[in-house]
Amino acid sequence: MALFYISYFLILIYVVSISFRAYHMLQQNLYNENNRYLKWVWKNKKTTLINLNLYGILFATFILISNNVTLNQIFMIILMSVYVVSYFRDKELKKTDQNKKPLVITKRVKRLIVTTNILYLLPLIISIFINEFSSIALLILTIMTSLNFFVVFLALIINHPLERAIYHHFERMAKNKLKSMPNLKIVGITGSYGKTSCKNILADILNVKYNALPTPKSLNTFNGLMITINNQLSKFDDIFIAEMGAYVVGEIRRLCELVTPKYGIITSIGTAHLETFGSRENIQKGKMELIESLPEDGIGILNKDDPMQVSYKIKNKCKILWIGIDNDDVDVLGLNIKCSGKGTTFDVKFKGDKKIYPFETKLLGRHNVYNILGAIALGYAFGESIHDLQIGVKKVKPVEHRLELKRLGNFYQIDDAYNSNPVGAKSALDVLAMMNGDKIVVTPGMIELGDKEEEYNRIFGEQIADVADKVILVGEKQTEPIYKGLMNKKFKKENIIITNDVRCAYTIINELKGKKELYALFENDLPDTYNEK
Repeated sequence: MALFYISYFLILIYVVSISFRAYHMLQQNLYNENNRYLKWVWKNKKTTLINLNLYGILFATFILISNNVTLNQIFMIILMSVYVVSYFRDKELKKTDQNKKPLVITKRVKRLIVTTNILYLLPLIISIFINEFSSIALLILTIMTSLNFFVVFLALIINHPLERAIYHHFERMAKNKLKSMPNLKIVGITGSYGKTSCKNILADILNVKYNALPTPKSLNTFNGLMITINNQLSKFDDIFIAEMGAYVVGEIRRLCELVTPKYGIITSIGTAHLETFGSRENIQKGKMELIESLPEDGIGILNKDDPMQVSYKIKNKCKILWIGIDNDDVDVLGLNIKCSGKGTTFDVKFKGDKKIYPFETKLLGRHNVYNILGAIALGYAFGESIHDLQIGVKKVKPVEHRLELKRLGNFYQIDDAYNSNPVGAKSALDVLAMMNGDKIVVTPGMIELGDKEEEYNRIFGEQIADVADKVILVGEKQTEPIYKGLMNKKFKKENIIITNDVRCAYTIINELKGKKELYALFENDLPDTYNEK
């Protein structure tokens, strides 16, 4: 019996260790919102379901059916050996996981850990009172261990009523706080891409005259907005800028019910998260929920160069201000755009004003000019002077991982390593093409594009071939469509390098030598939950 308790204790230690990967993936997948966690588990079943832990079930079964003490001890030793090997294999797996965001031990995660551990302790507790149950308890524990990702999911379900109660408490707090600030200007920003960039640009521009609080980083979910409102918004803030993300129709409307924005900016409507939205029409409808949720005395900022925004029949009577570069029948027009290694210069013309005003920014790319034009349009509507707008645009800081230019070793990195999409990827390639030097693209391709994913990545490969001198593909299986696209354009095979770890790309590039400067575009780095073996 002592050997049983020792074995049980050792397995529990192992379980505590491996559970953290499940907690991490659950958190990364928004606690299974829209079944994201379960889809990830199934997609990665070679490591989440089919693993060495299955052998533990076999030997635990032998222990249950065998009445021979000697055999039971042998099977117990083999069982422990399986978990020792599994433990070290799991440590190696964590080393190769390529996650931009580590697990954050929040109070919710702590509650999840407690519930998970209780579930694993239940068989042991029963066996203490029923001695005959000990072998069965060991078998149950090994089955639970092999299904660890589902045990953690069960803990999530058990905790759901408590989490909902806590959730509604903080929701009421956030709504009451906003009601207590009637003079606060609230701006919502959404779009398929460019949300975070536009939000930060708007905050930098408005902060020349006002105190503007943007949601931090990419915190754009319901929980993220509640946390920002409850913990960071203060009576000294004049403007609250809420970035709004969505994966399905209805999410933006729900976020608007929380923050009640009077002003809204749609960046662009494309194919990002096509897999979860289901269609381009659903994406269009989902993003335009922001404009439809504004009050009649509100202001919406839309892009007239975006067909998906122009074609939408707006039912709201709020004021609409249009921006554009190609279409000159707009309220705020961008002209004479020029990019270099130092940034971008462009001119702006306001409707009804014959003058043309020069602007400059450290940001790179035409799509960033669109984001700036949207911010200028709203800042102008808020009463900021042209001079203040020019100062604000000049002060705008590059956003991390969004066409961020930086020197690393012997090359310049253009870091666009965050949740790419077909339009954004093409824009990044356009920026790379303007650089005077040897050009390298590092990418694993695009994800969450539904049944169009392979086609878009093949086209992306063809576009890369028109710009790059060398290509580093991250993940051989993941990048097969990009490779096909490169071959379609007869790109030289000797200039294609394939690695399964994005970190190797830095070493490879730094070892390259040439007479020209090296510019390496890191386009849509590995997604937070991607790992190719």
